[in-house]
Amino acid sequence: MIIAIDGPAASGKGTIARALARHFGLPHLDTGLLYRAVGREALVRGIAFDDGPALAELAAALDVSALDPEPLKAGPVGEAASRVAAINEVRQALMTLQRDFATQAGGAVLDGRDIGTVIAPEAQVKIFVTATPEARAQRRHAELVARGEEVTPQSVLDDIRKRDQRDSSRASAPLTKAADAVELDNTTLGPAESVARALEIVASRTE
Repeated sequence: MIIAIDGPAASGKGTIARALARHFGLPHLDTGLLYRAVGREALVRGIAFDDGPALAELAAALDVSALDPEPLKAGPVGEAASRVAAINEVRQALMTLQRDFATQAGGAVLDGRDIGTVIAPEAQVKIFVTATPEARAQRRHAELVARGEEVTPQSVLDDIRKRDQRDSSRASAPLTKAADAVELDNTTLGPAESVARALEIVASRTE
């Protein structure tokens, strides 16, 4: 069984994906970490965000097993990830890696922006997780402050809106809900309620 979880930044899709992976005993891939890793490496090396070939080289050299989530969750890295994700060469370089993960024997859970539409359109379960920009910004602000970053609620909201615009308008694999995906709006739901709703969706699609 392939479970595809898509949605905008800070929608809670990662929390849901990890919970579903644990529940069903499936491997999980947060595809956003791939783009964050490329973005972070570009920042470290001073590679321009419009240098497609150089960014694609970074993407092709990624080792999924060596990804450390913590340093990839910093605010500037998130912005860098959104920018490199708009580069077609980067998306193409990461396509095979993600496809191989999705189609491994036994199934998998993947979360990202284009799992149900591009990476695994054949997924048996597709969930599009969303929430208002304000709700998502509040969550992301709390997360960043907890890690010791000095950010204002307004700056986080502005960043969320900017990323939404970039993700949904890019030419290559824009963020969009798959036609056969079930929308899960968790604006007023907590993590446990969101996971419970996701489990209901999986059950309805696998009966």
